[in-house]
Amino acid sequence: MNTTPGSRNPEVCETLITLDTERASRAPNLPDQAQLERWVCAAIGARRKEAEVSLLIVDEAQGQALNRDYRGKDYPTNVLSFPADLPPELNLPLLGDLVVCAPVVAREATEQGKSETAHWAHMLVHGTLHLLGYDHIEDADADAMEALETEILLDLGFPAPYADRE
Repeated sequence: MNTTPGSRNPEVCETLITLDTERASRAPNLPDQAQLERWVCAAIGARRKEAEVSLLIVDEAQGQALNRDYRGKDYPTNVLSFPADLPPELNLPLLGDLVVCAPVVAREATEQGKSETAHWAHMLVHGTLHLLGYDHIEDADADAMEALETEILLDLGFPAPYADRE
């Protein structure tokens, strides 16, 4: 298990972020810390001046256990988001926790004809937007979230993530 302490590098993005990353996966081709920070920061954008996120990268067994225990779905999923539920008076920068299942991301990238890097970026942006309160339960919310994800990913130089559905 590799743990990468978060960096507070204003050169990575305008938002002051702390991304604490734990790599509990043996999957190859995992993004490096700078890439992960860039994608999380792009999703946060100007919505926060400072943010703290914990990221856990897992393999399928752990991803399945977490998805089963927290969502009642007994299969590994690509990304899980656990927003911090803090009283507003604490005024802390903690956004919450993300869990990404590396083998699922790799498999989905292949199935969708995308690069692994593009799909990783999408999963980090998608999960971070959930931490910020965005969701896709209602159609209108899904449309707004997908449009925002597309804008962010295009700004990062990646293709539109939902282009294959059009």
